[in-house]
Amino acid sequence: MSKQHIRATVNGDAVDFLCEPTTSLLNALRDELRLTGSKEGCGSGDCGACSVMLDDKLVCSCLVLAPEIDGRRVETIEGLAQDGQLHPLQRKFLEHGALQCGFCTPGVLVAAKALLERNVDPTEEETRYWLAGNLCRCTGYDKIIRAVLDTAAELRQERLPA
Repeated sequence: MSKQHIRATVNGDAVDFLCEPTTSLLNALRDELRLTGSKEGCGSGDCGACSVMLDDKLVCSCLVLAPEIDGRRVETIEGLAQDGQLHPLQRKFLEHGALQCGFCTPGVLVAAKALLERNVDPTEEETRYWLAGNLCRCTGYDKIIRAVLDTAAELRQERLPA
């Protein structure tokens, strides 16, 4: 099998890499691009630890083949903070203690950001439903939900006219 040349935009940067046609996006991110924030929890799309945005759609990167991203945009956890400043979600996760071991946290943060980009005023039920694809064995989810809802309130406040 010959390697394929992939050109994509990852976290706003143009990237080029070679990979086998059967390489998952998760493995390409980690092994070829050295973006190790996304984790493999299950390898079958059931845990959400590898969640990334692909052309503004939340996907499990373990289920996407790397060649499928050719010419497309990918956003990973590494793209969440901007110019050395934590994203509001990252700050609120710290404030609320919404992480313990941290294994699931990158996928949860990416999924939460996707939710808040679509709905800056989600209910608790909507938030729980949206994050249902992200499994966490440590926190019990309540602190995660509170952090997301607190972030949503902050983002809504920022949008109010001065």
